[in-house]
Amino acid sequence: MKAIVTTGIGGFDRLELRDVPVPEPRAGEVLLRVRAAGVNNTDVNTRLGWYSSDVTTATDAAEDGATPSSPADDRTAGGWNGATPFPLIQGTDCCGSVDAVGPDVDSAMIGRRVLVRPCMRPQGFGSMDNVWLGSNFDGAFAEYVRVPASEVFEVRSDWTDEELATIPCAYGTAENMLHRSAVTAGDTVLVAGASGGVGSAVVQLARRRGATVVALTSAAKMDRVRELGADRVLDRDSDPVAVLGEESVDVVVDNVGGGGFAAMLKVLRRGGRYVSSGAIAGPIVSLDLRTMYLKDLTLIGSTAWDEPVFPNLIAYIERSEIRPIIAGRFPLERIVEAQQALLKRTHVGKFVLVP
Repeated sequence: MKAIVTTGIGGFDRLELRDVPVPEPRAGEVLLRVRAAGVNNTDVNTRLGWYSSDVTTATDAAEDGATPSSPADDRTAGGWNGATPFPLIQGTDCCGSVDAVGPDVDSAMIGRRVLVRPCMRPQGFGSMDNVWLGSNFDGAFAEYVRVPASEVFEVRSDWTDEELATIPCAYGTAENMLHRSAVTAGDTVLVAGASGGVGSAVVQLARRRGATVVALTSAAKMDRVRELGADRVLDRDSDPVAVLGEESVDVVVDNVGGGGFAAMLKVLRRGGRYVSSGAIAGPIVSLDLRTMYLKDLTLIGSTAWDEPVFPNLIAYIERSEIRPIIAGRFPLERIVEAQQALLKRTHVGKFVLVP
């Protein structure tokens, strides 16, 4: 089969189109024919070794050459959970059809169109231990992928394969943050980076919960974000404290980080919640602990998905309560162009690869 193999930490030259063996499903597994695969920031971050503590810059700066200074072979971190097992087929988002099953898996699954839950909890939902498709083991940037049968979810929907492939990582991450921060009707939610894959998902999913959504994005994307359901859209270059006032929102969902972090805490009401699963503008921020404890704020990290998150997403799709946003489609072999387009940050939604 054709696959994009990431050979190690580095630039776009680390992405190689290769012929590799089709994997065979083992006990408890299924083999999927990949119908479409979404492109995510985490694919870029993993290739760059951005999760290593050596890196203190934004993703875009890391792609320009600010990768960790120590040799890749000497580093034991850099992935979600320690060292990334290069060479690796990346690809966290997968819409596929079941092509074959392991010896103990029901053969009735063959032929079903499914989404893969990319965040997997191998020790059960009582443990925060987690592994990720395309980061800890081979993912969907290939014609076929082998995954645990317990992590595939049939979807009955008239959405296209490409539309379904926009959902798993971005919408799962977004729903997990809203679940963890207990967003309910009546909350006011401020969403930083509202035009990206995760941010645009947060806007939709927060509105679905009945929250009032205030979105931060670039001036060129404000109308598109408003169309997604944001009640109010602010230019990302504005000062949210000056525009909204201090103690004006209940929840901040922030996957941007960087220099805007301090303002995110200032706009939170007393007892407010701040939740993050990323830091595309930079992971090192300035925190005044007095702001946190004097306002009784809760800071929430969100990586391991909770049990209801993915089944809920499947239900939202089947009930047409959310909608996909495709920023562009590329054949698998044009992955570099897709990631370059992602890093330009001029899009709204998700880019998709089609094998």
